[in-house]
Amino acid sequence: MRLNDTPRAMRLHIGLFGRRNSGKSSLVNALTGQRVATVSPVPGTTTDPVYKSMEIHGIGPVVFIDTAGFDDVGSLGGLRVKRTEDAAKETDIAMVLFHQDAAVQEYGKEDDFSEEFDWLQRLQAQKIPVIPVVSRVDEVKDGGRALQKRILQATGEPAVLVSSRSGEGVEALRTEIARHLPEDYQARSITGEVCTAGSRVLLVMPQDIQAPKGRLILPQVQTLRELLDRKCLVSCCTTDCLPSMLAAMKQPDLVITDSQAFRQVHELLPEGSQLTSFSVLFAAYKGDAAFFAASARRMLDLPADAHILIAEACTHKPLHEDIGRVKLPRLLRRRLGESLTIDVTSGRDFPQDLSPYDLVIHCGACMFNRAYVMSRVAACRRQQVPMTNYGMAIAALLGILEDVRIPGVH
Repeated sequence: MRLNDTPRAMRLHIGLFGRRNSGKSSLVNALTGQRVATVSPVPGTTTDPVYKSMEIHGIGPVVFIDTAGFDDVGSLGGLRVKRTEDAAKETDIAMVLFHQDAAVQEYGKEDDFSEEFDWLQRLQAQKIPVIPVVSRVDEVKDGGRALQKRILQATGEPAVLVSSRSGEGVEALRTEIARHLPEDYQARSITGEVCTAGSRVLLVMPQDIQAPKGRLILPQVQTLRELLDRKCLVSCCTTDCLPSMLAAMKQPDLVITDSQAFRQVHELLPEGSQLTSFSVLFAAYKGDAAFFAASARRMLDLPADAHILIAEACTHKPLHEDIGRVKLPRLLRRRLGESLTIDVTSGRDFPQDLSPYDLVIHCGACMFNRAYVMSRVAACRRQQVPMTNYGMAIAALLGILEDVRIPGVH
């Protein structure tokens, strides 16, 4: 990723799903105008999902996900299908490709497309907008119109007829993507309702051992950029410089800090200033803030032998005083007791069975998109396991959660 690129987690994720050799990779190439996915007549060419970032006029930054065929077979095929299922969890808009094989049509055989219809329904059940696509229409006699009619009758959704080779329907598909945008996609904001144009905002950013040398971490960069775009009056300092900064500036309307510095910042917070953290803002931006806040309050009543899962989005090498592996567990044991059992997962390593856990605590998830975080929220809700995030958990453990500004909650 280049310096000026939009991070993948901030892009609209568009997943392509279909059987092997249904034309997914060719369609990604046609939509991006580049040969980014390997195309071959051999079924099963695409193994792991392929991600391609681009801009679509009128929509903005997106990333296309070219998945393996959901009809893949064998031991490796099963793993590929699992990767395809995982890709669905981070999909904002899905395309399900239907392809009528020319040889099957020539011999008058019928294809019931049961797998395609099953996947379409599964994606819709996850509240994912779905665009049915009849692909490779240049290879069939009627241009895919009969199959288009069948899809409309079965689903009520008008399928788009597309030929990646000739370009037919590609522009119409881009239009459908714009039409299927999630309702809140354009409205979502990191800082949301917590500030407005002209607000005086102070960012407190510790530059400790966990801060990358010579640069800021991603949540700080993204928050700062959004505040500038919103015409806020922004100042920045490290935790040790906070007293001098408060003495030198007019009272800030809002102070945004790293959650690790909550205690120090809360003690020095001027009366009338609001307090939040980067982690809390990202919890509301990527997840379910109300559920996280309620779960943070429930956390305080957990028994001393509770079993807690800490889930990190990053796969970094743990450092001295790592927040997820050292600082947060220390706070938990200090408040709830030394008998706690605490497991830590990182990246996409997240258990399907959450029943052993009394609580899940997630990081700010700056490396994940909202769809993926919400799939984890949904899993916790289904299994009746409370879930909160680093910032809210730390604030609750310090006894200051009610003083923290949570977008959409208080």
